[in-house]
Amino acid sequence: MTDSTPTSFEKNDFIRQIIRDDLAFGKYDGVVTRFPPEPNGFLHIGHVKSICLNFGVAKEFNGLCNLRFDDTNPTAEKQDYVNGIKADVEWLGFTWNGDVRYASHYFDQLYEWAVQLIKQGDAYVDFQTPEQIREHRGGFGKPSVESPQRNATIEENLTRFEDMKNGKYQEGEAVLRAKIDMNHANMNMRDPVIYRVMHAYHHQTGDKWCIYPMYDYAHPLSDAIENITHSLCTLEFEDHRPFYDWVIDKIGFERPPHQYEFSRLNIDHTLTSKRKLKRLVDMGVVSGWDDPRMPTVAGMRRRGYPAAGLRDFCERVGISKADGVVDFRQLEFSVRNSLENTTARGMAVLRPLKVTIVNFDEAVADFETLKKQTVKARLNDGVLWLTQPKHPTVDMGEREIPFTKEIYIDKTDFEINPPAGYKRLSPENKEIRLRNSYVLKIEEYIVDENGEVIELIATIDPKTLGNNPEGRKVKGVIHWVSASHGVDAVVRMYQHLLLEDDEINDEATLHEKDMVDADTDADTLWIKQHINPNSLTVYHAVVEPSLANVSAGDKFQFERESYFVADSVEFTKDLPVYNQIVGLKDGF
Repeated sequence: MTDSTPTSFEKNDFIRQIIRDDLAFGKYDGVVTRFPPEPNGFLHIGHVKSICLNFGVAKEFNGLCNLRFDDTNPTAEKQDYVNGIKADVEWLGFTWNGDVRYASHYFDQLYEWAVQLIKQGDAYVDFQTPEQIREHRGGFGKPSVESPQRNATIEENLTRFEDMKNGKYQEGEAVLRAKIDMNHANMNMRDPVIYRVMHAYHHQTGDKWCIYPMYDYAHPLSDAIENITHSLCTLEFEDHRPFYDWVIDKIGFERPPHQYEFSRLNIDHTLTSKRKLKRLVDMGVVSGWDDPRMPTVAGMRRRGYPAAGLRDFCERVGISKADGVVDFRQLEFSVRNSLENTTARGMAVLRPLKVTIVNFDEAVADFETLKKQTVKARLNDGVLWLTQPKHPTVDMGEREIPFTKEIYIDKTDFEINPPAGYKRLSPENKEIRLRNSYVLKIEEYIVDENGEVIELIATIDPKTLGNNPEGRKVKGVIHWVSASHGVDAVVRMYQHLLLEDDEINDEATLHEKDMVDADTDADTLWIKQHINPNSLTVYHAVVEPSLANVSAGDKFQFERESYFVADSVEFTKDLPVYNQIVGLKDGF
């Protein structure tokens, strides 16, 4: 027996301690885990935690992790979901063991084991309707009622199950049920359905089958087929573990897998119900599964969240058996940390206000003699090109910023009647530093017929390129973009998709496999009540040229604004489109 005490660099939670003990006492020779999504939608942030755990512990203990699709419901599944899930897992930085696996590849074996259960007297064919089965299970003070077919002979059940397989029955006319205990305290043990008739085309097996195993039956047996040692799932499956153990025991395995439950990932302001996320897409509330506001992996990837940031977030959240709600700002913290030293800087004006510098020509004429010696600049055809690093501390190269007679600043950087504590431009506070450039002084402001400021008339101090002004202190720095050389762009800013936190995950008793049977009218009402109508704001902005000469998917920090990504779908050089990743301010 080896020492199972964790070292200082080992992660330590109850699952990892179980694995250490199992290996130390020789229960298993190695660790085999699996990530088993149902291909009835795209992965979301909750799945990321499970992915990181399953692949993470396999790597930490020199084991293996399989990617298996528990594809037991062809009416809700699509090959697009399969492809999307594989891409998401790879993007997150994980590699599965061998080929992708499917529960459907085990259908022949699962059928034979169902026959074995019948022969053992542990399963029977039931002709009750789904409504009658549900009603007769009892519960909440109502007694259960046994099926009229519960005590049929083994021979009768074998014939009936073969008839199910051969297509004799229509959907809802016959099911195969495990024969356990109709008075069991756990409702999942009251003779659960393990096979149902479903005349549907399957994305892997085609038209071979017209009966399909239920998830709760196929899942543990698929684990056993793959020699899974530690079957890790979230707490809502805890009540299903007795059946997991029952079916494994009845079929019989030398080294059976064991299920361990951990808390699911709940984040405030975040929807992690696959059913409701699908409803958002169907209702047109979002543009698709990859809408940057969606908590899907596809949406977060398009939003610009780095995979490293998501992995860091899951590591910080940790693993426990107690459900709770994680502060969304903790996710933003991890994302922001991943971006800080990996993104180039640039200037973008989201709400352009024109500024005309009336002394521009004479002020820049002698820039070579007046500027600070370390400032790199060149004057060409009336444009002063300022050279600046792309990142203040990390060597990412340099960029040239055009400074011209007419520039744009943000409208929020000038106020006629500024609030208390305002430190930008106003009729009283006329001077401010332009980032990487001169000190600017407002001489006049122009308003339209509605009293809105539409232009500022200004001058620059020619001695302040890289130098402090003489005899005075100028407070504040603002960003700007050349009016003539800036590039028009679309900038999307985001708020939380949900208005409030309560009832976000109110489906703890529902399985993802049941989503096609869910009450979509109730979901529609819920969505209308909870969705934030201001979750997306679109700005017609102007960006410095270096930000337009990039590729889709590139990430940046727009100085004084936020981190942004060039949209992977709509970005073009002619009209750049940027999605906000996360704000600059850390509120966590």
